[in-house]
Amino acid sequence: MTILLASVGNIPEILLSLLIMLIAAKLLAEVFERLRQPAVVGEILAGILIGPSVLGLVKPSEIITTLAEIGVIFLLFTVGLETKPQAILRVGGRAFVVAILGVIVPFIAGYAITFVWDGSKIEAMFVGAALVATSVGITARVLGNLGLLDAPTARIILGAAVIDDILGLLILSVVSSLSKGNVDYYELFKTAGLSTLFTVVIATIGANLITKYAPKIEKLRIGEPFYIAGLVFCLGLSYLATYIGVAAIIGAFLAGMALAEATENNHDVHQKTNGVMEFLVPFFLVNIGMSLDLQVFKEISTVWLAIIVTILAIVTKFIGCGLGSYGVGWRRSTQIGVGMVPRGEVGIVVAQIGLGLGAISPPFFAAVLFMAIATTLVAPPFIKWAFANEDAAYDKIDDDDAGGILPKEKLSPLG
Repeated sequence: MTILLASVGNIPEILLSLLIMLIAAKLLAEVFERLRQPAVVGEILAGILIGPSVLGLVKPSEIITTLAEIGVIFLLFTVGLETKPQAILRVGGRAFVVAILGVIVPFIAGYAITFVWDGSKIEAMFVGAALVATSVGITARVLGNLGLLDAPTARIILGAAVIDDILGLLILSVVSSLSKGNVDYYELFKTAGLSTLFTVVIATIGANLITKYAPKIEKLRIGEPFYIAGLVFCLGLSYLATYIGVAAIIGAFLAGMALAEATENNHDVHQKTNGVMEFLVPFFLVNIGMSLDLQVFKEISTVWLAIIVTILAIVTKFIGCGLGSYGVGWRRSTQIGVGMVPRGEVGIVVAQIGLGLGAISPPFFAAVLFMAIATTLVAPPFIKWAFANEDAAYDKIDDDDAGGILPKEKLSPLG
């Protein structure tokens, strides 16, 4: 049985598809939780199982993709609610270095392997851009389930992921322009400037304004005024982020982070948002699994290319981000390295753009798609292992250390 979502008005098929996705996601999530493995892995595998590659119960569609995007927006909004701006700003220097090296090393590796595989210059740049991407949604989901979003390295990962997203989109803009024959430098610099300004203003001025006006918002007569204001802020900044040229999830994350300063109201908003997130996020994870078409791997050369690209994606991100965090101890460098590994939906988007522009051939598209799914699947268990026995409660960042290194007396037992 195949369920097609060709018509927006075909409500029964839509509801049945969503029902199958939700049940499959939660059943496999329960199985993986009982196996002491991250639930996100089960939810992604559920997508592969019910998707076109195996059972064919549900096919990717515009409606499902939209729900998935809204789901990841609420996920990052919730993550932002647990992340105060000052906590991120204190690790800003370290996060910047992590992001820069986490972009340079994978891009070079992706560019090189494509040339070795007789790919064109444009193909090499697209593969490199795909390896640059980071899916903070996956890492945030795992760390949130472990209750470690406030851990020092989690803050560095989140900060680096925001910077990484901006850098990755700029690289993608350049590559897309080159594939069309020219580069619009004005648009490129405008996007870079607006993205940076947007992030800094919301994380600083926006947070202060929310704190200042929170008591006045609470006096409004509508039901749950601060929660409604939070949702408006979340959706508004998500749209503004896309208008500026960065991903909507960055706007959602910044909206949550700004609201995090209003501590008296934040807990209530977080509780109410969590229910919405738990409903929508499985569609995001299942949709990633459904995007993988196993038929493209009939050619053994494509299989080898996919495996090599995936290994490079994992190793280069781990090495690049690990080097960027040099000085915090091997364990925390490992946490940061594995936390930046999953490519998820970001890598898939890069691959789809390249294919749509006719800039990459089907084998390279298949390899990048496989890499995006594979890194998303393998990262959560490693993240859980890297953060094993972590006690976020006693960890704090030394204000004298812009790099986010723990005080020496705290470092010794952790490496």
